Amino acid sequence: MEEGGIETIVESLARFGGEYPEQADEAGRFIAFARSGRDICLRSRLDGHFTASCWLVSADGERVLLTHHRKLQRWLQLGGHADGDADLARVAWREALEESGLPELIVERRVFDIDAHAIPARGAEPEHIHWDVRYVVHCRGSEDFAVSAESLALAWVPVTEVLQSPDASLRRMAQRWQAQRELVLPQTAVRATR
Repeated sequence: MEEGGIETIVESLARFGGEYPEQADEAGRFIAFARSGRDICLRSRLDGHFTASCWLVSADGERVLLTHHRKLQRWLQLGGHADGDADLARVAWREALEESGLPELIVERRVFDIDAHAIPARGAEPEHIHWDVRYVVHCRGSEDFAVSAESLALAWVPVTEVLQSPDASLRRMAQRWQAQRELVLPQTAVRATR
């Protein structure tokens, strides 16, 4: 991987840490990992590697598309391995396309969330860390998804339900999404003040 790719990851994580001080220490750990070698985006890095996933929201912003992950047997956001691509926003967008079949998706290039989590050993693959960088992806067309081989099922889930999820990182993303949406005045409020 080119050095510029690593620096792009480092810069985006530093911005994220400044924007979300509650995850600044974690962003620092991500940055340290990003500087630990040129193989940080390759699955061949057996202690861990970067992955990218998405908070894939409906056009109205009220629902998020989740996958019932085949290997992990849990409801999660869509995403996957970087496979050598240091443009993690592009990886999140690509994974959203591949795993949902939705044709009209737009990715925000700003990091939305980060989460480092252990992946259990499986076959010859040892336990390792997924350094997951998450991005908001917007569905701008049909919401008729296609379930890929990586999923047991997909579902559009109201964000208000995700706020009650047993998964702490899903809850954090739902809370962050709700907080961001509350900062935007509804169109009716804007018209009423004119």
